[in-house]
Amino acid sequence: MPISLRACKTRIGTIMEFSKYFLTLFILQAIFLHPSIHAAPKNSNLFREYIGAEFNNVRFTDVPINSNVEFHFILSFAIDYTASSSPSPTNGKFNIFWDSDNLSPSQVSSIKSEHSNVKVALSLGGDSVGNGYAYFNPSSVDSWVSNAVSSLTDIIQQYNLDGIDIDYEHFSADPETFAECIGQLIKTLKKNGVISFASIAPFDDDQVQSHYLALWKISQFMKYFEEQSSNYEEGKVLASFISDGSGGLSPDNGFFTACNRLKSQQQLHGIFIWSADDSKGEGFRYEKQSQALLAIPH
Repeated sequence: MPISLRACKTRIGTIMEFSKYFLTLFILQAIFLHPSIHAAPKNSNLFREYIGAEFNNVRFTDVPINSNVEFHFILSFAIDYTASSSPSPTNGKFNIFWDSDNLSPSQVSSIKSEHSNVKVALSLGGDSVGNGYAYFNPSSVDSWVSNAVSSLTDIIQQYNLDGIDIDYEHFSADPETFAECIGQLIKTLKKNGVISFASIAPFDDDQVQSHYLALWKISQFMKYFEEQSSNYEEGKVLASFISDGSGGLSPDNGFFTACNRLKSQQQLHGIFIWSADDSKGEGFRYEKQSQALLAIPH
């Protein structure tokens, strides 16, 4: 089912605890949930990459994996729309929209068996489905949560996944409804032992544009990083880039210089990349460089 999906503009991630609900959502952030939040500043070897959205036959085994990093693949995407030629919303009943021929349950099991440092998650939403946008469109909080818990539990257990990522970019519901639905979903999946971690990537077009313009120079990137670290003082901010160079501070324009600077300040908490699909044609050179940097002793 060929689809055009764009997500994960240049992202910054924040590690927070599961018990918190997410009220400030429509900003350029990704929240990686973790039970420990009051640790002293330090670097991390966390590496995360989205995979499967663009149907160009990329496999887990194509991507270089450094054994000295914590590596998360994020399958993109599961969407609560019908898997038909004219997709329509299903109120929390999720279907698989990633390249499942090349990223199957057996391939998930295989990559995790071969690499003990690898975990695999799925991402919800994305930018588009079929020829239209993928909207968060619940009929009600209770019905959406019930359907989402049931359908995602089936997919997560079928694929032996470890977590979920929330990447809705278009909304037919207010922020409070979105926060309640996602908060209940994560809390329930965690309570049921279905997932061990979750990440959230709230998205707003106007803020994406305004923040993107500020990420072209290293100094601006560092200033933005510090601003978001201050906004999320109980969390940890992760830096990120788009591997095709289409936005934000790219590797060719100083991303790794900024990361080295953050690492020297004990503030490099991990790296996100969008996406393995785009990186395949370049031989995954930025994945190798990112992991090599993260694997250097803190």
